[in-house]
Amino acid sequence: MARRFRGESVHKVDGKGRVSIPASFRRVLEDSDPDWTDGLTPNLVIVYGGSTQNYLEAYTQEAINEVDERISRLPRGSKARRALEHIFNGQSLPTQTDDTGRLVLPAKLRDKVGITSEAYFKAAGDTFQIWAPDAYENKNADIESWLEGQGEDFDPLTLLELADVPAEGQ
Repeated sequence: MARRFRGESVHKVDGKGRVSIPASFRRVLEDSDPDWTDGLTPNLVIVYGGSTQNYLEAYTQEAINEVDERISRLPRGSKARRALEHIFNGQSLPTQTDDTGRLVLPAKLRDKVGITSEAYFKAAGDTFQIWAPDAYENKNADIESWLEGQGEDFDPLTLLELADVPAEGQ
């Protein structure tokens, strides 16, 4: 089982779009890249999605391979498959870190999500997200508000019970 990304942090973005990836994230990228060995830099895929996605989602090689495999099981030519191929193949950037653990975020991607001088990194299991710090705060305030509204005795682990409920149609 692959390691998971954990944590959050803000990093400076230089004029060329270079930004350091959190060190712990680099280890996960290395562990999840079957082509990585000492002396090489790990591969990843940044999915930037459509007009409603206001962050970049970075997938490990293992995670993107899993997504690709699931897409390939959909009927060829179906709208669902074409939509997913559009997002995960067309609106994505295969890349790798440099020797110092930095990513180069092209201007097109920075402009799309509003990243200027800083980038906010947020772990999301086998992916991580890269946001403009103010956009993250605005978008995710509703999650914090919802959690606060659950009451003092709320145990977030109770949400895992939802994983045991079969999805509709099964």
